[in-house]
Amino acid sequence: MKPPIAMPAPEHHTRRRWLGRLTAATAASLAAPWLCAKDAAPLPLPALGSALPLVAAPLLGGGRFEPAQAEGRVLVLYWWASWCPFCAQQSPEMQKLWDAQRGRGLQMLALSIDKKQGDASAYLQKKGYTFPAAWLSPDLARAYPKPDGLPVTVVRGKDGRVLQAEKGQLFPEDVAGLARWL
Repeated sequence: MKPPIAMPAPEHHTRRRWLGRLTAATAASLAAPWLCAKDAAPLPLPALGSALPLVAAPLLGGGRFEPAQAEGRVLVLYWWASWCPFCAQQSPEMQKLWDAQRGRGLQMLALSIDKKQGDASAYLQKKGYTFPAAWLSPDLARAYPKPDGLPVTVVRGKDGRVLQAEKGQLFPEDVAGLARWL
């Protein structure tokens, strides 16, 4: 009788990918029905290397995000919602990233998909988040269509092309690792 073959343990990265897919699937199942058109296919993540155009966006705390702010800089786009339990775990890590890396040139635009702008504003204020955030109004949603899943994190490089695109909750070390693109 042969001894059983020992299978190697899955790599940490593989487990993260699997957990990310599970998180994204769960988030999608919790998503409010108004988020997607009834017959519309879910949008895929932007392809790595694809150009990611930007438009101006009014910020929830006042002020405005202007595309010129991201020229020649790394920009993190982060789709989130105040009612999303996975966003609630990732957002504090996004705040840490913002605090630690904005001095090195990191730009961020967090896009709330809340149904009401006031819900997003109240949530940011309650949590003390200061990263630049905009409410994804119907007009702004045409310029920044949300890919399938929630939260969604996309890194746009200094050349305006997608460097990384993730759906589902990122672990704290994964969020901190976004700084490698600076």
